[in-house]
Amino acid sequence: MGRGPSIEGRKNAEDARRGKMFTKLIREITIAARTGSDPAVNARLRLGIAKALSANMTKDTIERAVKRGSGADGADNMQELRYEGYGPSGVALIIDAMTDNTQRTVADVRHALSKHGGNLGTSGSVAFQFARVGELAYAAATAQFEEKILDAALEAGADDVQTESGKSTVLCAPDHFEAVKHALSIAGFEPLHAEVVMRPANRVAVSGEDAETLTDLLAWLEELDDVQEVYHNAALPGAV
Repeated sequence: MGRGPSIEGRKNAEDARRGKMFTKLIREITIAARTGSDPAVNARLRLGIAKALSANMTKDTIERAVKRGSGADGADNMQELRYEGYGPSGVALIIDAMTDNTQRTVADVRHALSKHGGNLGTSGSVAFQFARVGELAYAAATAQFEEKILDAALEAGADDVQTESGKSTVLCAPDHFEAVKHALSIAGFEPLHAEVVMRPANRVAVSGEDAETLTDLLAWLEELDDVQEVYHNAALPGAV
């Protein structure tokens, strides 16, 4: 009779996942700190620190990342890159990366795409299909909840609230993201997730083998050390 993964094996896998997540959070804070080390006036840094704290990163680690980004703790040669491309069924992809070796990163991204029937596009080839927006998701168990969060979100400055499959998604301008999140928190609503994202204007349905291939591609890209975020315009079966 076969055995499942050992407790030690599961712990090692979780430690690896946590380490990868911390690496990406530290890179975001480091890059954000380049334009100012005071989170009170640097919105991007403020969001990065908030994400790191919610992931239980220590304040010492955060402070070191801020110092490195501001140049106070050694040189920082990280670069931000954005790749645009296509996956199975012509799905549009935006891949944001941070790297100290651009040749390695583009080679890794191109390899992942080619292995899954995709390819890199030119700058601007798919970006026009996306918009940068604040996105906050809440579990909407009842119609009464949906109405309350709609009223609270619009009063807080949100642009739209979309409800589907028991979830209300609040959309707002990036500049209003923190204010909307804070106002909804004060009103008693805590998000399932809250991010400033690249959101597609429309989604294309992908199913069958193409859906499986795209799912594998997204997992592959997100496992790459240099990749920070991956956005796409696919509507996958069973996706929440």
